[in-house]
Amino acid sequence: MKNSCVESINLKKNSILKNRLKIYYSLLALIIFIQSCKQSVDDSEIEQKPNIIFFFTDDQAYDTQKAYGNPDVKTPNMDKLAEAGMVFQRHYNTTAICMASRANVMTGQYEYKTGCNFDHGPLGTKQWSTAYPVLLKRAGYRVGFGGKFGFAISDGDSETQNKEGEVAKHDFDFWVGGPGQTSYKTAQNKTLAKYAKEYPHSSRAYGAASIDFIRESVDQNQPFCMSVFFKAPHRPVQPDPMFDDVYKETTFRKLPNYGRKAGEHLAPQSRMGRQYPRFFQWGYDNEESYQKALRKYHQLIYGVDYAIGMVLDELKKLKIDDNTVIIFSSDNGYFNGSHGLGSKVLPYEEGARVPLIIVDPRIKKKRKGIKTSSLSGNVDIAATILDVAGVETPSVYDGKSLLPILNHSKIQVRESLPIIQVWGPEATHSLTVMDEHYKYIYWYYEDKEEKIVASEELFNIVEDPYEMTNLVDQSGSQSQLVKMRKLYDQQLEHWKEEGVKHNGYGKYGVLFDRNIKSDEKK
Repeated sequence: MKNSCVESINLKKNSILKNRLKIYYSLLALIIFIQSCKQSVDDSEIEQKPNIIFFFTDDQAYDTQKAYGNPDVKTPNMDKLAEAGMVFQRHYNTTAICMASRANVMTGQYEYKTGCNFDHGPLGTKQWSTAYPVLLKRAGYRVGFGGKFGFAISDGDSETQNKEGEVAKHDFDFWVGGPGQTSYKTAQNKTLAKYAKEYPHSSRAYGAASIDFIRESVDQNQPFCMSVFFKAPHRPVQPDPMFDDVYKETTFRKLPNYGRKAGEHLAPQSRMGRQYPRFFQWGYDNEESYQKALRKYHQLIYGVDYAIGMVLDELKKLKIDDNTVIIFSSDNGYFNGSHGLGSKVLPYEEGARVPLIIVDPRIKKKRKGIKTSSLSGNVDIAATILDVAGVETPSVYDGKSLLPILNHSKIQVRESLPIIQVWGPEATHSLTVMDEHYKYIYWYYEDKEEKIVASEELFNIVEDPYEMTNLVDQSGSQSQLVKMRKLYDQQLEHWKEEGVKHNGYGKYGVLFDRNIKSDEKK
C-alpha cells in the first residue's frame, strides 16, 4: 500500500513537471517568435529608409536651366528632376564662395559659426562632428563622397589644416574625393584614376563612381547617401570633348542687367574686388567672346547633366528610384557679365543665388513639377537630408528642413536669411539679410580720400529681380527699410552671440555694426 501511494505521488509530480516544461517551452517559443517579428519589423524599417543622392556643382548660376527660365540651354536630366520634384526659385548660398559654402552645406551652420573660409582657416572638429555624413553613418547609412571636398578639418594642427578631405575621408564608406580644385582630367585625380580609360573627363567619371557605390550599397542591403561634388563648371574652362557639338550653333541671350552700365548704380565697394576686372578679362565685354565663354560654360554643365542621367538610369535598373531622394544644387552662383561683373562672391542675385531641386518620390504625384518662391539657403540642405533619413537635426544647426515646403509650396520655413562676404579685399566685405521680398546690404568700408563711405542697398527682389533700383533713398520704401535694418541687426546679434572668436571672425561684430561710427571701428 505504501509503495502504491509513493508511486502515485511520483506520477503526479512527473505530470506537473511535464506541464511546467510544456508551459516553459511554449513561453520560450512565444518569446522567440516575438523577437523574430520585432527583428523582421526592424529589418523592414531599415530597408524602407530612403536612399539619398546629393548632386552639387561648382559655380553654377541659377539662370542655367530651362526650369529657371533659360530657353537656350540643354539640360534634359536636370529637366527630369524639375518635372519629378520641386524647383526652389529663391535659393541662396549664405556664403557665395566654394570653401565656406561647402562647410555651410556639410554642417548646416553659417560661416561665422563654422569659422571656415579662405583667408580665415579650416573647419573645427567640433563643427564636423555634427556634419550630416557623420550623423547619417551613425544612424546606419552607408555614406559616400566624390569630387572636390573643398576644406580641411583641424583645430590648428599644422599636419592637417591644409589637407582638404584628409580627416573627413575616414568618416565615409566610399571616397573618390580630392583636395584643392581637383582636375577635369580623370587620370589626374588619385582616387578617381581607375575610371580614366572609359571616362577621361571627371564629370562622367564621378557618375560612374557613384553607380559603383550605389551597387555596393544595394548588395549590402544598406540605405545610402552619396554626395557628388562636381568640379564643373568651375574654371579652367575644360569641357568634355564628347559634347563639343551641343552648343556649337547656340546664341545665348543676355540678362536685362548685363554690362557695365547696369552696375553703375551699385555701391562702389562692389567694384573693388576681382569681380570687376574679370568682366573684361574673361571676355564678357564683346559679343564674340561672350558667346564663346557662355558656350564653354554651358558645355561643362551639360557634362554634369549627362552624369546625372547615368545615375538616374542606374536607379531605375536597380528598381530603387521610387525610394531615392535626390537633391541638386550648387556652391555659389556666377555673374557671367551681369552688372559688368565676372566670377561670384558678392551678394547680388547672380553671385549668391543658385538652383535647388529636390525630388522626393514619396510625395504624391500632384505635388511634383511645382515651383516655390519660399526662401531657402545652403545651410538648409544638411537639415533636409537628416530629416529625409529620420535623424534629429542638431540644435546647433542654423538650417531648416525644407521637406514641409515639398508638401505645401507656399510655406515659409524661415523669415530671413543672411549672405556673408568676408573674403578677399576688405572693401568688398559686407553683411546682407533677405526676407521673402527684400534684400538689404550693408557695406561698412570707408575711404575718405577716395570719397567712399559706408552705404546701404535695398532691393525689392520680387518686383526688381535684376536689382536695377536701390530703394534706400526712396520715400515710399522707408518703412520697409526700417524692417530690414531690424532683421539685419538681429542677424548681427546672432553673429556676436554664437559666432566663433577664432580665425578672425570676432571683429565683424564691430565692423558690421551700423550704429558704430567709422572712426570708432578703426
